[in-house]
Amino acid sequence: MPATDNQGSFLNRISIRRNQFAPIETCNDQEQENLELFQRHVADRFADLLYIHSTTTTAAVTNSNSNDHSSAAAAATTTDSPSATHETHGPPPPPQLLSISWFRNLLDTYLCCEAEFKAVLVSGRDPSQFSRPPLDRLIPDFLERSIKALDICNAVTHGVDLVQHWQKLAQIALMALRQTPLGEGQVRRAGKALNTLLTSMVFDDKENANNNFHGRWTERTRSFGRRVGGGGGNNKDRTAGNFRSLSWSVAKSWSASKQIQNMSANLAAPRGGESTGLALPVYIMNTIVVFVMWALVAAIPCQERNGLATHFQVPRNLNWAQPIIGLQEKIGEDWKKKEKKGTAGLLEELQRMEKVAHSLVEFADTFVFPMEEEKEAELAALVAELAEICKKMEEGLGPLQQQVREVFHRIVRSRAEIIDVLDQITKMSAPVPY
Repeated sequence: MPATDNQGSFLNRISIRRNQFAPIETCNDQEQENLELFQRHVADRFADLLYIHSTTTTAAVTNSNSNDHSSAAAAATTTDSPSATHETHGPPPPPQLLSISWFRNLLDTYLCCEAEFKAVLVSGRDPSQFSRPPLDRLIPDFLERSIKALDICNAVTHGVDLVQHWQKLAQIALMALRQTPLGEGQVRRAGKALNTLLTSMVFDDKENANNNFHGRWTERTRSFGRRVGGGGGNNKDRTAGNFRSLSWSVAKSWSASKQIQNMSANLAAPRGGESTGLALPVYIMNTIVVFVMWALVAAIPCQERNGLATHFQVPRNLNWAQPIIGLQEKIGEDWKKKEKKGTAGLLEELQRMEKVAHSLVEFADTFVFPMEEEKEAELAALVAELAEICKKMEEGLGPLQQQVREVFHRIVRSRAEIIDVLDQITKMSAPVPY
């Protein structure tokens, strides 16, 4: 994605000095209604994301209770009951928290909130309001925070590329383990692919940034792909294309955790009269931007994530913020566990892939031909689970990456529209030559 232009100091675009007295803007009834509607929509959208988590975490309890009452249910409902058939063919379960599908819902939520925010803040508004407190200081801060969000989008986009390479390594192992009859050669090939996968998954973020660890393991992967691909020039070219080298689009000194820290700094809720004016939607959108970028960094491999904050302060007395606070607490708890385990990220499919890969490597290390029936059944279950994970990644990673790009371009366009408003203020305040 292209880098954004240096827009200069936005404070210089506003002709009225910050410390010059100006009345705080008050909202009329229609604007107040729009603000309340915006808050309600934000609360509802994030409540849906939190409800997904609540539904999935109580599924095990529900299943346990259903087993306890299975006898009573059987007595109350016949096998040919229409209601029983309806329950069998009910809607699919909601996506797991921090899964690819959940993040696609999160980015959809962001795009909806951003469009409504822009309508509340910019559409049909007198540009002179942007030169008065509190917008004269909040808008430049919002624009600066949006630039940092663009860097996060770039890093996440390349992180998705990295996850897609891990998926290809898993598929190499799948192809080997699905061979019939399964011999020692196929098991060794699968074990080598999975060992390469696990080695690259547990890389240290600081080492990746400073010592080009990513480039080294990618080169090893490319060599491994040539060896297992067999002879022939076409096969070699195809392998090199599949495992092309990746490079981060940010400087080596760039840190995702520090970027999130900078974005969350000075994120203060409006007080007094500002809490019912235009300062409120700006604060809400700032909070949403920081939360979405923080969640993406926690889930997707990004450069230098060590020390990523587990939370940022959001007042608990704000009704619209309750679902965001709930999600933040859950993700923060998972991140603390992640840092102890050293896993690649909180993305649900990644965590499952890592767990299955460890089990398959252990199987490969103890493989003896011919296999016992119990070992065959265990292997079949692991291969089926890994195949399911790879299918979800293949179907979801591409659209997820496209959504991240859409968020990037949406931020760029919205930023440009706000800058146009600031330019109008500059033109209006410029002295007219005689």
